[in-house]
Amino acid sequence: GCPAGAVPRRPRSAPQGPGSGRCPSRCLSRSSPWPACPWCSTTSRPAPRYGRPGPWSQGRSAIPFLSDPFLRPSPGARHEGDPADGFLPAQRGPQPLSGISAAGVQGSHQANRTQALNYGCIVANADTQEVQHYVEKPSTFVSEIINCGIYLFTPAIFQHIGEVFQRNQQELALCPYLGEESSNGWQRAEVIRLEQDVFTALAGSGKLYVYKTDGFWSQIKSAGSAIYASRLYLNQYSKSHPERLAQNKPGGPVIRGNVYIHPTASIDSTAVLGPNVSIGEGVTVGAGVRVRESIVLHGASLHDHTCVLNTIVGWDSTIGRWARVEGTPSDPNPNDPYAKIDSETLFRDGRLTPSITILGCSVTIPAEVVILNSIVLPHKELSRSYKNQIIL
Repeated sequence: GCPAGAVPRRPRSAPQGPGSGRCPSRCLSRSSPWPACPWCSTTSRPAPRYGRPGPWSQGRSAIPFLSDPFLRPSPGARHEGDPADGFLPAQRGPQPLSGISAAGVQGSHQANRTQALNYGCIVANADTQEVQHYVEKPSTFVSEIINCGIYLFTPAIFQHIGEVFQRNQQELALCPYLGEESSNGWQRAEVIRLEQDVFTALAGSGKLYVYKTDGFWSQIKSAGSAIYASRLYLNQYSKSHPERLAQNKPGGPVIRGNVYIHPTASIDSTAVLGPNVSIGEGVTVGAGVRVRESIVLHGASLHDHTCVLNTIVGWDSTIGRWARVEGTPSDPNPNDPYAKIDSETLFRDGRLTPSITILGCSVTIPAEVVILNSIVLPHKELSRSYKNQIIL
């Protein structure tokens, strides 16, 4: 089905299942490279739903869809991955929650000893995979197994969250001054941190397990990491769904490496694309254009002989003829198989840290200029070259 993180609530009387015409994921109308949905026969991403339940003292009524379908899936249910199927493959090895009584499972990955300090570190039993110790961003080395931020819970997790809430309330009653500390407007007693409060309490209790994946994984905390994540996805597509990637064809553009081109995009036959390029819906690429390590979002227009390297081109942006838009790649150490992307600050020594170039939506780049390592905010019309700047 659709790669939905959670299925929105629907009336119980509504028909469901393939062919019913009612998609429980409420797919968006805009097409995308996701597989066809069996409910509505579209290739669309589902519309996400968000909610802010507020303090846990408001109880179960704070989450309107808690009873259906939020708590409906059972731990023994078959887990389906998304089209990349790189993290929780449904047909590779045992299911994460099969045969155990647990409140949840943490997805984990291996990092090197230095970078592991930037993540939540997990110490697990090598035989049972039970989490015995968990520390969020430790100051000294604890483990090379890091928390991926992907979890699979049973309904029992709400009981443990409630216990954490009650403990915080008791501590507040004993030490009232603790309530003065706030986070995002909530008193400390009302704030429940999943990693620091819940996971640390569950570690060693036999209720929390780890699922280690050897597939690709990357954090996206900076703009530069988006290009790297796109590369990982395209590489996975080349293995699991190669038909979705562009191929060299007579009369078509030159394709180098993994390239995705939306069917509605117009690409000149003299253009050279790749490796690691994604071309969105309705994009126009002129003659002699070179695009490498970039993401071009829908509606953008690259005029003749432009060069786009290590760049995210925003929606409906235009790059003039013979212009060059280039950024600095933010890749992990290629010689270390467990290296991750370092989350660098936006500024270093008072200067903009060199990273990929980002063009916001509806940005216009004139002909014959160079944009290097810059961030251009939406709806800007540039008139000259820029380097290492944020253009407001």
